[in-house]
Amino acid sequence: MAGAIDSPAADKGARFMQLCDAHDIPLLFLCDTPGNMVGPEHEKTALVRRCCRSYLVGANVTVPTFSVVIRKAYGLGALGMAGGSFHASVFAISWPTGEFGGMVAEMYERGKALNTASLFELDSVIDPAETRKWVIFGLNAVPPPA
Repeated sequence: MAGAIDSPAADKGARFMQLCDAHDIPLLFLCDTPGNMVGPEHEKTALVRRCCRSYLVGANVTVPTFSVVIRKAYGLGALGMAGGSFHASVFAISWPTGEFGGMVAEMYERGKALNTASLFELDSVIDPAETRKWVIFGLNAVPPPA
């Protein structure tokens, strides 16, 4: 499915976030998703409701979250892979290979990581080799769990 989120994946993600939150484990989101699955077969599985649950859970976790876009970050699927919001993370960064927004040709150029970072949502576009440094810095920047 190339990283697209279907109903079982949405449920699994929501349960995982709840588990991490219950045990004070910070969440590192590595985003590479072309979005949520679409079509009548997926709609029969209550996809919208189940995906929305993952956004709601992500928006309400109390542990620190960190978002790294490594490739695709399209539509609501990207929000599902960022804990419900790129703005709520301690940081939201992208590798230069990051792609944001719609999947049509005219939006492709505007959706590249450097263009997106210059407008909104991202703290930086980084060399992939710097990812570990960002994660360590982010973990050191948050207070220990109470």
